[in-house]
Amino acid sequence: MIPARASAAQPAPVRGRVTADAPLAPLVWFKSGGASAMLFEPADAADLSAFLIGSDPAQPLLPLGLGSNLIVRDGGFPGMTVRLGKPFARIGVDGRYVRAGGGAPGIAVASAARDAGIAGLEFLRGIPGTAGGAVRMNAGAYGRDVSDILVEATVVLRDGTVETWPAARFAYSYRHSDLPDGAIVTEALFTGTPGDRASIGAEMDRIAAEREASQPLRSRTGGSTFKNPDGHKAWALVDAAGCRGLRIGDAQVSEKHCNFLLNLGAASSADIEALGEEVRARVLADSGIALEWEIQRVGEPA
Repeated sequence: MIPARASAAQPAPVRGRVTADAPLAPLVWFKSGGASAMLFEPADAADLSAFLIGSDPAQPLLPLGLGSNLIVRDGGFPGMTVRLGKPFARIGVDGRYVRAGGGAPGIAVASAARDAGIAGLEFLRGIPGTAGGAVRMNAGAYGRDVSDILVEATVVLRDGTVETWPAARFAYSYRHSDLPDGAIVTEALFTGTPGDRASIGAEMDRIAAEREASQPLRSRTGGSTFKNPDGHKAWALVDAAGCRGLRIGDAQVSEKHCNFLLNLGAASSADIEALGEEVRARVLADSGIALEWEIQRVGEPA
């Protein structure tokens, strides 16, 4: 680890933690992939802004939350990774509004809403990532999306500018927003409706039980691999193409839910990505439908 002091890539002192050549495999769900040239864990939003203002604008930037929905290639990420830790995990409630830091896990946001008697955020119990990541990709589950509940979000752009975006500015569509590359969501304001705590809790328990029954939650996985094409379920297309249980090395299509890829132990990121591409090829040949990756793939091959 190197101290947060001036360097050619980062001339302005910062209060957060800076690590050079930081392994990313321990920080992502697949537990595979290479290192990032630099990992920055900011102390707060102002610290993040100062860091970005002082950084080389040509350096690629990777925002990292809980590490779900991500394949880091085996050659690592050649730029700066920003990980929002505990300072960005705070959650507050005011009336029917829930304000969550960009690093707050979805389950924690849903739980805070439940405890305050706010309904409509239960689906976040099924989102395996942070509030910031959910805002960026319009994450959704069980019939609802972030676009249904977002009021506004604070974002730090790649040049360090801090802005507050109303929900409409994200121009949401299915698993997509207009947030530019390198921008980081540091805080989100969600809204719900008054509800009965017991009923909200029961719905969250139902979501948790359904996920446990249908998804390989206790495996090394990245979550849902492919987007659902219009009028179709990705898992059904994968299954129909004969890919359930398909393996390349230690990378496997889950037999429990075949829109999930697994690392059975020693899979490289190259194995996992190659398996995903093989699945896409077989689905295209079988159905004529080109599946789109939902999992983000970053970095360089080995």
